[in-house]
Amino acid sequence: MSSVLELKDVHVVHKARSGGVFARDRVYALTAANLVIGPGETVGVVGESGCGKSTLARVLVGLQRPTAGTVTFRGADLWALKESRRRELVGSSVGMVFQDPSTALNRRLPVRQVLRDPLDVHRRGAPAERDARVRELLDLVGLPPSAADALPSQLSGGQRQRVAVARALALEPDLLIADEPTSALDVSVRAQILNLLLDLKERLGLALVFVSHDIQTVRRMSDRVVTMYLGRIVEQTPAQAVPLAARHPYTRALFSATPGLISPINAIPLVGAVPSATNPPSGCPFRTRCWRADEVCAAEMPDARTDADHLFHCHHPVAAGATDLELIQERA
Repeated sequence: MSSVLELKDVHVVHKARSGGVFARDRVYALTAANLVIGPGETVGVVGESGCGKSTLARVLVGLQRPTAGTVTFRGADLWALKESRRRELVGSSVGMVFQDPSTALNRRLPVRQVLRDPLDVHRRGAPAERDARVRELLDLVGLPPSAADALPSQLSGGQRQRVAVARALALEPDLLIADEPTSALDVSVRAQILNLLLDLKERLGLALVFVSHDIQTVRRMSDRVVTMYLGRIVEQTPAQAVPLAARHPYTRALFSATPGLISPINAIPLVGAVPSATNPPSGCPFRTRCWRADEVCAAEMPDARTDADHLFHCHHPVAAGATDLELIQERA
């Protein structure tokens, strides 16, 4: 299966001002990221706040240039292309839905113009065809034709996010990136937007990257779950295999802390805060909070290991099928 998009050893390092006037800290936002997204696949990305999920999303959509590594889309190295060609390729083939529709949409423009803008910029069709596409997009996301004349401020939060989804789909992309698309919405509206994304993915054959801190939703939405910690991808697991078949201790701890409708919560305790991205630990980044860590974990970052159809970076992986209670007892 050919990939839609591929990251190879991608790093993103920011320079941030520290105490002194001329002092600069290095913020390691993304480190050695390797990821392949196949056609029609849904990849969910989970992790604690500040783990690099949004940085990864910005790299995937071409908004963030990597400090090192390659981003390949449809066989082309994005950052080796001329700027005009890169913008044309990414702009017409990758859509993005941002976290807050209130800030993602131009509040001064009516919805009709919001949806026409991508068509105008990329010169898709004649004016009449663009107007027809706007009507088609509104229908696609379940909004009435009258919404075309409304300003974003005149719509509810859920309606605004539907407009944002419609705009992301305007140019019929191959890949849709959704970065926390429901976190700014009321609970009652979240399920509507999630169901809309799943429906559109199936109907349009989209590849979808779904970034969220809500890991139960990610598991329901995704074919594969990518776990991030301190800027690193530490595990990639088939969605149906989590949590019990996950091998990385962090993935198991993350899923153990989320409530289920039937099973009780048996949270695996993690001691201490997430380390600073300006001064990450040596070796495995999770070792300072991991109950299985030893000298080997401090000495070197574990290489990628594979087990059946998933991948993880851990010197001392959890046994597949181990229960949360067993791991809690081990942690104690």
